[in-house]
Order: sequence, then structure tokens, then C-alpha cells
Amino acid sequence: MDQLKRMAVFAEVVAAGSLSGAARQLGMTPSAVSQHLRQLEDALGLALLHRSTRKLTLTEAGARYVEGCTAMVAAARAANQALEHHRDEPEGELRIAAPIGFGSVLAAALAPLRNFPKLSLHLLMDDALVDVIGERVDIAVRVASLPDSSLVARKLGTLRAQLCASPAYLAARGWPQHPDDLARHDWLGGRPHTAAQEVLQLHSSDGQVARVQVTSRASATQVTALHSLCVAGWGISIVLSDDDRRALADGRLVPVLPDWRPPDYDAYAITVRRGEQPAKVRHALDLLVQHFATLTV
Repeated sequence: MDQLKRMAVFAEVVAAGSLSGAARQLGMTPSAVSQHLRQLEDALGLALLHRSTRKLTLTEAGARYVEGCTAMVAAARAANQALEHHRDEPEGELRIAAPIGFGSVLAAALAPLRNFPKLSLHLLMDDALVDVIGERVDIAVRVASLPDSSLVARKLGTLRAQLCASPAYLAARGWPQHPDDLARHDWLGGRPHTAAQEVLQLHSSDGQVARVQVTSRASATQVTALHSLCVAGWGISIVLSDDDRRALADGRLVPVLPDWRPPDYDAYAITVRRGEQPAKVRHALDLLVQHFATLTV
């Protein structure tokens, strides 16, 4: 490594035309610059410069050698500039993993990244946990469950949960008036290969807590499928996704027991590394935090 530094000093001396000029550029003393040159010539066994009181002149060996030294310095500067650009402006491929139901959320949140032409976006949408390291994921959006403590979690926001059903289902089966009534209704919330019955915990607006055992009428591996089942009138479900919010807004779904809510869900952005992140990750995290702050049911 010392040899590389001496090569860089030699290239700067030639560019500046003098030891003192190179010393000013490098923030060194002229004697230190002269010492680096002597050590370089000793290591090479060749004189690189003819020194006189008025000027420096390259020897034949020096003229050949300076080309490679200058190229080395230029390559190092280019590498630094590339990293500075990577640090300051989003570029490269941004890989984000998230549950399937968050596709529209990500599209809306990350829309400003369209303005960075050197940045490409790759979304890995899967309700199963994606291997963040194995899939080279920059950010993984996860809700509630954080099983891997070796990863770094940043809270994006809290998603408000709400029970809902289609108007057709409620017209046919009646409106629950109390959490206990849910035991007599069809439930959409279990997953395949899990118990058909689960205990649902609800909190009232005045601080009461109710626990009721519900039985799954249908289950699915994806939240989008559960949403479709709910809209189609298969039963009562917990709304959480962007599709659910739109369905509530346009009347395809309606709130059930609006004074009682399931626990809210915290959403997190998972990254592999701590400390300073590339610009693409920093920008995406900021946009996600801003967007999640607007998500309420």
C-alpha cells in the first residue's frame, strides 16, 4: 500500500511540475514529497526524475512509468466519484420484498422514485417471508412478525385493523351486535393447514376487551384472495390492505362492529445493515414512512 501512495505522489509531482506544487496539492511538506520519490526510485531501482534547481525532468523510465501511475490515480478518483454518486443519488436496482396485498401501497409510496432514471425497481411480492440476504433484498416490508433479530427493523407506521363484510353477506346472515355474535358467523382469517378455530381479541372504544372463538369458513395463502372472498360474501374478515380500504370507501365492504377493533398491526421496514445506507434505500425508506403515515382504515 505504501508503494501505491508513492506512485500517486509521483503522478502528482509530474502533474504539478514541481515538488512544492505537488506538496500544496497533497497537503504535505516538500521534504515529505521528496522522501516518497526517493523511496519509490529505490524500490524500482531506477531514477524517475532529473532534479535541478530550476525544474524537474522525466527520465526515460519516468516517462514510461508516469502513464500507469496517472491511470491508477484517475481510476481511484473515478471509484470515489462513483461511490459518492451512489451515496447521494438513487441508482442501481432497488429490491423490495412485501406481502402481496401491499403492491398498490408500494406503487403509490415509491412513485417519486420514477424521477431517477438510473434507478430500477424490483418488487418481490409474497405473503411468505422472503430470505432477505439470499434474495439480495434492500428493504423487506413486514407486518407484526419480526422473527430474525439479526436484521435491522425500522417502524414505518401502524395499520389500523377493522372487521368488515359485504352488504350481501350481512343482509343474508344479519348484523352482529356484540363480539359474542361472531361465533355464529362465518369467519375469513385462518390459513390452510392451521386450526379452523381461532380466538379473536377485540378492543372497544371505551377500553373493554372481548375474546371470542371464531370458525374459519374459508382460508387462503394470500391476503388478496381473502379480500376477494370477503367481497364475494363468504364471511367476515379483518381488513388491512389497500384493496380493503378501497372496498370500504366504495361500499363493496362495510364495517362490522365499528366500536370494536382487533389490535392494530405495526409495519416495519427490514434491512440487512446498520448505519449509512445507499441513496436508493434512504429515499425509499423516507417515502415509505411518509406514505404509511396516511394509511388508516
